[in-house]
Amino acid sequence: MSTDPTDRLDDPDFPALTMSQAAELLGVQPAFLRSLDSSGVLEPYRSPGGHRRYSRHQLALAARLRELLDQGHSLVSAEAIVGLQDELASARADADRLRSTATRLRSDVNRLRREGTKPAADSQQTP
Repeated sequence: MSTDPTDRLDDPDFPALTMSQAAELLGVQPAFLRSLDSSGVLEPYRSPGGHRRYSRHQLALAARLRELLDQGHSLVSAEAIVGLQDELASARADADRLRSTATRLRSDVNRLRREGTKPAADSQQTP
């Protein structure tokens, strides 16, 4: 385990940035970030003094929302679009994993057939 405290900066969920730093990076006013917080779309970490702190992950979400808002979407529709985009990305990743597993299993079955061994799936057939 590393003892270097700066290693936390590599964590995309580590709340390293103040509101003014986050706003500057995104090219937005702090009021935009406050509006995302007050609407519940983005919930920044709060320091012991109550100041908002943002992670890279949160900044990426805010940037995606800002882009959709700039395209004329309402905050509600932008949030829905981001949610659907994330669900689609997750479903595509699942499909890729399933395709990979299916390819591996087909390869295993073909290898077993060449070796003259019956695959275990035969035991699941009903009489």
